[in-house]
Amino acid sequence: MKIAIIGTGYVGLTTAVVLAYLNHEVAAVDKDTHKLKRLHEGKSPIHEPGIQTLLDEVGYTIRFTPSVAEVVPEAELILIAVGTPPKKNGEADTRHVEQAAREVAQVCHPNRHYTLVVKSTVPIGTNLRVAEVVDEVFATRGIQGNVSVASNPEFLQEGLALQGAFYPDRIVVGAHCDDAIDALRRLYQPLLEQTFDPPSTFPRPETYHLPPMMTTDPSSAEMLKYAANTFLALKISFINEIAGLCEKVGADVTEVARGIGLDTRIGHRFLQAGLGWGGSCYPKDTAALLGVAAQWEYAMPITEAARAVNFRQREVIVEKLRDAFKTCCGEKNAMQGKTVGILGLAFKPNTDDVRSAPALDIIRCLVAAGASVRAHDPIAMPNAEKDLQDLMALDRTTVDFQEDVYRLSHGADALVLVTEWDIYHRLELRRLAKQMRTPILIDGRNVYSPHEAREAGFHYVGVGR
Repeated sequence: MKIAIIGTGYVGLTTAVVLAYLNHEVAAVDKDTHKLKRLHEGKSPIHEPGIQTLLDEVGYTIRFTPSVAEVVPEAELILIAVGTPPKKNGEADTRHVEQAAREVAQVCHPNRHYTLVVKSTVPIGTNLRVAEVVDEVFATRGIQGNVSVASNPEFLQEGLALQGAFYPDRIVVGAHCDDAIDALRRLYQPLLEQTFDPPSTFPRPETYHLPPMMTTDPSSAEMLKYAANTFLALKISFINEIAGLCEKVGADVTEVARGIGLDTRIGHRFLQAGLGWGGSCYPKDTAALLGVAAQWEYAMPITEAARAVNFRQREVIVEKLRDAFKTCCGEKNAMQGKTVGILGLAFKPNTDDVRSAPALDIIRCLVAAGASVRAHDPIAMPNAEKDLQDLMALDRTTVDFQEDVYRLSHGADALVLVTEWDIYHRLELRRLAKQMRTPILIDGRNVYSPHEAREAGFHYVGVGR
């Protein structure tokens, strides 16, 4: 099939390379000249495991362009995968989605049929609004037009995007017309039937079963995406709330999570206590869902509580550090003049995404309390430095970005593990402790064994342990 994709962010680019690998004829549109330059050079503008390898293999078959008019008229199926950033009130801003729909409608051939698909995460009712925008443009052009609009929400997990794209749990399509459903069924047929040869970097899991394609109405498809992400966010916040009580009563949340995760009704995933969630999805989508609820004057206290618990975890970690300083140093102003090393800046491993990353909030809190910060991340330091430009503008020595963890720890008063990158699992704890001024380790992801960390010489503090 001839496919046009509007937007080459995490969703758009992942979708483009996967569909190209499945032998569809793909063209991708983006207005960002810097991003297009990198793509024309064969380089991925995003960090995602495996995407550069796949781009090397199929990128030459994908047409990257800034012009909708170049690729839409001859396309059969057009996917909108542009961003929906949050407004000040938390609602998702759909201006880019509507603008993409407007530009598409302006260049559609009047005698051809198109399927226009919204893949962006959008508020309930956006599908209807996109159809209205298309009809408005057609009326202005004085043509009838023939466009079917469908919703096809993505369930991308950063760091596992390609794995999830090739081997999805399900494919969801929301549409009122059969021809749009049929077009998307043809698009995804190789995934639904798993008839393609798996990429060498992403072999098919032995236990993988063929995914269902769920068809429903557009509003339900839009709601489904928000509901899925909110439920996962709730699960993380739940275990973090339990972790706080575990500390009070002397229980170990890792054991509690292991036990309740064995219940097949609950499962073990998303039950890791720690610093909570960040990134572009959970903070934005839970806020957007509350924004929709507010429009309908509908209260969602569980979702509100999940957000409150999540963002409180960042303050909890800072308080743990403050208490550790008081215990070890006995100083009244425990943070002033201390040097704190932050291990991990991305909101999760295997991505360079620092949007709503816990590390950035913690850094700001530490600097405000008078501490100096050293920071390390194997991938995300450039993005973190951009996000912290306001702090750096005041004093560039406030946050010292270090390429080597052992150098970062030399003479430091404490380490705070924020992102559970694999390289941090393999650190020599005894070496780190010996070269620190005050060997304090705040394990914000419960990566280390408390016994081993203490044996190595650390004053160890985990979450819910």
